[in-house]
Amino acid sequence: MAVGGLSTVGGIEYEAKITPIVVISCIMAATGGLMFGYDIGISGGVTSMPDFLKKFFPVVYKRTQEKGLDSNYCKYDNEGLQMFTSSLYLAALIATFGASYTTRSLGRRLTMLIAGIFFIIGTILNAAAINFVMLVLGRLMLGCGVGFANQAVPLFLSEIAPTRIRGALNILFQLNVTIGILFANLINYGTARIKGGWGWRLSLGLAGIPAVMLTLGSLLVVDTPNSLIERGRLEEGKAVLRKIRGTNNIEPEFLDIVEASRTAKLVKHPFRNLLQRSSRPQLVIAVCLQIFQQFTGINAIMFYAPVLFNTLGFGADASLYSAVITGAVNVISTVVSIYSVDKVGRRALLLEAGVQMFLSQSVIAVILGIKLQDHSDDMSKGLAILVVVMVCTFVSGFAWSWGPLGWLIPSEIFPLETRSAGQSVTVFVNMLFTFVIAQAFLSMLCHFKWGIFVFFSGWVLVMSCFVVFLVPETKNVPIEEMTEIVWKKHWLWKRFMV
Repeated sequence: MAVGGLSTVGGIEYEAKITPIVVISCIMAATGGLMFGYDIGISGGVTSMPDFLKKFFPVVYKRTQEKGLDSNYCKYDNEGLQMFTSSLYLAALIATFGASYTTRSLGRRLTMLIAGIFFIIGTILNAAAINFVMLVLGRLMLGCGVGFANQAVPLFLSEIAPTRIRGALNILFQLNVTIGILFANLINYGTARIKGGWGWRLSLGLAGIPAVMLTLGSLLVVDTPNSLIERGRLEEGKAVLRKIRGTNNIEPEFLDIVEASRTAKLVKHPFRNLLQRSSRPQLVIAVCLQIFQQFTGINAIMFYAPVLFNTLGFGADASLYSAVITGAVNVISTVVSIYSVDKVGRRALLLEAGVQMFLSQSVIAVILGIKLQDHSDDMSKGLAILVVVMVCTFVSGFAWSWGPLGWLIPSEIFPLETRSAGQSVTVFVNMLFTFVIAQAFLSMLCHFKWGIFVFFSGWVLVMSCFVVFLVPETKNVPIEEMTEIVWKKHWLWKRFMV
């Protein structure tokens, strides 16, 4: 049954019901996040499995087996091991520019289909890998899938959702990312116990489930009215808009989309247009949010949670178990964001989480700095539990703020004429800095030791100040009215609006 309502902002009213087709389409599209999350979570667990290390990284395997051989922080410091994780993000940042073209010319739906195909190919290569080259090639294919999915899915969700619940439905993408991470942690916990040395293949191969889900889902969903109208299919776009809104009174929204599309077609070079003065506020915020999202330190924890807990002195089973706990906290906290983002707003969530993440990282740094020595193999049970609690506190703060909002805000602030290009830049910057963190984290852990948490907490302070002064509230603002309602009323950004 559809739920009716009016979106009223700045004098603009769009009648819209929350129709089953909107809910189903959003859930199917968000499976791209499930795949992305699974890829993030699976690599950390697999790289802590002895059989996987023995086959592909024997030097690291030997280092983990010989007690006292090296610094406790440096057991996993290996460029090849980091490349296994980070190669996915290198491919993603390159693929996003091809995805920008397909998103604009072929539509959001077909771009998601292409992403699904890349995911399936990458999964097959990874599960069947017999050498390092095949392993990395599979990760590169998965990265291409991430580039295409992260380009199309947030745009699809923002454009198909009624304004008043746009934030909640868009965060479905991030919720699926967290669910994917949790599934990966649970699967790693189980496959690590499989005898015969093939558990890691099952972990990597099960990525095929969300890959197939995304592929089939993209064949079943409708494209967004914005995308159809942008490509000149006005009547089809109008019919889809009527269908997804569950009402015949769609003329105001339809005319706004047509006008935005007409304006967009006047822009022949959207990437060049991003550099114009009037696009700087959106570009600066989108780019900075991606950089800051990675410098919270979240991916350092999520990529390498089992490795990190091993390094902190936990046993192999305990480290995987702790990773499962953090994964579950991640999912629950993202649900909190879905319920609160369109009520309390984007800024409040970002600022509250900034305090929470800073305090939890500071506590972790103090505990490790005092109690965990270079060659220590374990820490007391009480302190180990406290570290897990603080990691969970950090993860929960990120999961209801910088995680989902880092994708939501950029997807809703760009006007239609630069939206696809803006999303490309957003994904590119995110993948670039994700690659940097993934490639550097184990080396940073080796050299910074406990100070790595001080490093990331310092960045949390910087990004919180950025939000206070430069990030405007976009809660309940129609996408096509963003310039008038948000940018022209901001103390700084209004100077860039002509």
